[in-house]
Amino acid sequence: MLTTRIALRYLFSKKSHHAVNIISAISVCGVAVATAAIVVVLSVFNGFTRLSQLQLSNVDADLKLTPLEGKFISDEDSIVNTIASLDGVKSAAAIIEERAMLVGRHCQQPVIIKAVDADYEQVVDLGAIIIDGVYTPSVDSCDAMQISVGVANRTGLRPSLTTAADLYVPRRQGRINPANPAASFRSAALIVSGVFEADNPEADNDRVVVPLAVAQRLLDCDDAATAIEVSFADAASADAVTSAVTALCGRRFKIEDRYMQQEESYRMIEIEKWVTFMMLVLILVIASFNIISTMSLLVAEKRADMSTLRALGASRQMVRRIFVAQGFLVTVIGGAAGIVVGIVLSLLQEHFGLIKLQGDPSALTIDAYPVAVEAVDILVVALAVLIVAAVTSQITRLFTKNIE
Repeated sequence: MLTTRIALRYLFSKKSHHAVNIISAISVCGVAVATAAIVVVLSVFNGFTRLSQLQLSNVDADLKLTPLEGKFISDEDSIVNTIASLDGVKSAAAIIEERAMLVGRHCQQPVIIKAVDADYEQVVDLGAIIIDGVYTPSVDSCDAMQISVGVANRTGLRPSLTTAADLYVPRRQGRINPANPAASFRSAALIVSGVFEADNPEADNDRVVVPLAVAQRLLDCDDAATAIEVSFADAASADAVTSAVTALCGRRFKIEDRYMQQEESYRMIEIEKWVTFMMLVLILVIASFNIISTMSLLVAEKRADMSTLRALGASRQMVRRIFVAQGFLVTVIGGAAGIVVGIVLSLLQEHFGLIKLQGDPSALTIDAYPVAVEAVDILVVALAVLIVAAVTSQITRLFTKNIE
């Protein structure tokens, strides 16, 4: 198109005033830097999201079933056996999750108990995250529990065969005697056999793993559970297994995959990501103001050329389209350069870890900022650049209204 060819010639040719060249280069660089920043920041958010997914996989089952009505599942044995028989299912196990009070010799702390049976290691390998002691449901005929690293730090409890801690939960049945408040609780004494660290703040904060029979006794719910967790076989299709379990139990249970089990955490990361994106787009818009000022200078410089084009038969609309096209091209070229630079920087960080995290390396899961480039983000950034370019080019029309 003729107008585009003339716009490109104006863009790359030397101007009579050297200042116009400098301002044009600064405008393109400003858009490029802002666009590259958007790509890099979005990629860093993607990296932290993937890191969270890897960390959650240490403690979350592939699927979790919770009742839609009520809290307890009374026929969990038959449901577990039925689910375990499905193709693609490696194992299924009933669990109980409930709040309790952990009381040690010199301290006490509210905790969340997760009660599991002997087959639960087929669902989640808890032994792999033990950092002190061992994973075992009992030691020398005594019930044992495993505490998270956060609980261990606050209570001072460590694996020991001689020191026990008590778990207290309110009685589910019976009346409360104000004269004897202790009678309103049921308790169980367990020794600490291990301390685990899942590299997940929620799991490492106040989680305690106990035998399923202990929790059923404390809660007066023999042969009942609050949830069923399922693991997939290695070669199984996650979507196919999820569909099969949903078809079997979807009417009675809420079925959640790993993402849905931590939906709030992921949603917060997504919200932060796109709020940051909008803020950076605002910076891109501000950077485009330089392009508008550059175009006003260029229009003033090319008035003689405009008169020549008009004398050669070019219409006012054609002359206007030349400068509109140039404003669009300047923004697009700067945005394209920024996208390329952002991708290159993100890939360098992903493969070489150029920027390190601050802190004690022994206490960090990773030593460099995690980065992951996603095609969807690049398309969104490109769309934002095109929108800004379109707006910038239309504003340029204001400077060409008085073309003779």
